[in-house]
Amino acid sequence: MNPEQQRAILTLALFAAFADGEKHAREREEIRRIADALAADAGAPDLMRLYQDVLLKRASLERAAATLSEAEHRQLAYEMAVCVCEADGHTSEAERSFLDDLKVRLGLDATRVDVIEGEADAIVELSQAAVPVAAATPGPVVAAQPNVSEAELDKSILNYSLLNGALELLPQSWASMAIIPLQIKMVYGVGKAHGVSLDQGHIKEFIAAAGVGLTSQYLEQFGRKLLGGLLGKAAGKTVGKVGSAATGMAFSFATTYALGQLAKRYYAGGRRMDTAMLRDTFQNLLGPAKQMQTHYLPQIRQQAETLDMGRVMAMVRGA
Repeated sequence: MNPEQQRAILTLALFAAFADGEKHAREREEIRRIADALAADAGAPDLMRLYQDVLLKRASLERAAATLSEAEHRQLAYEMAVCVCEADGHTSEAERSFLDDLKVRLGLDATRVDVIEGEADAIVELSQAAVPVAAATPGPVVAAQPNVSEAELDKSILNYSLLNGALELLPQSWASMAIIPLQIKMVYGVGKAHGVSLDQGHIKEFIAAAGVGLTSQYLEQFGRKLLGGLLGKAAGKTVGKVGSAATGMAFSFATTYALGQLAKRYYAGGRRMDTAMLRDTFQNLLGPAKQMQTHYLPQIRQQAETLDMGRVMAMVRGA
């Protein structure tokens, strides 16, 4: 895949990110930060311009789609767009309209479209089954001792982090899609351990307040895979194998670990942190977590070798 094709796919992913027109300013800022970080890491200086062109409607959806002449690249672009639209757990009317238009522009086979959308829907449905969409409102703000040991909580957070790091090393779209539901499931478990009843809405608000955007997080995972060559061989040629590029690091390990430790402090302390404190604490936890991911990278890679969609879905479901 050449740089022009990479830019076209990233353009379509960014169009998908802004398709509903309702992205919070905080999420837009996260997406801007991701574009900036990817440009620095991957040596692609035009990514920030690309972000601005899409946001300001200077880029053309038609031109980006027309750049992708190969069937496998068109399929990959649609997979990424579907996953970006469903990153927050649902697809709005505007996003659905965007996807319908995009699949026509890309000239995709209806059967393949059904498979792509089916995989994405399956992950979303399983995440909703694993964590209530609606639950009792969290009780009084009081400090709480966990009903499990600190060691057990830390082990659970580490296991989620290892799994998410492994998922990031896989080339399949569904692998990246499963990372956010697993983070939601992890935070749900931490809250429950402290006697706090949470639903998906509360958890997503907590994650966003920490500065971890749902859409932007998926875009970062996808962008690193694409620019690192992990998605360079689409249409099943790398299915079931850990990409040789593998970005060198499993970044989702650090994000998940820092998020789990933040949740542990937040719920143990009676949920007294404001947004600024949540963000600062998360950033302070992220540094050590990045150092940990270097240590655990061999385990992450080993786990990635054994993952398939069935096993991951069972984990999301809680089986």
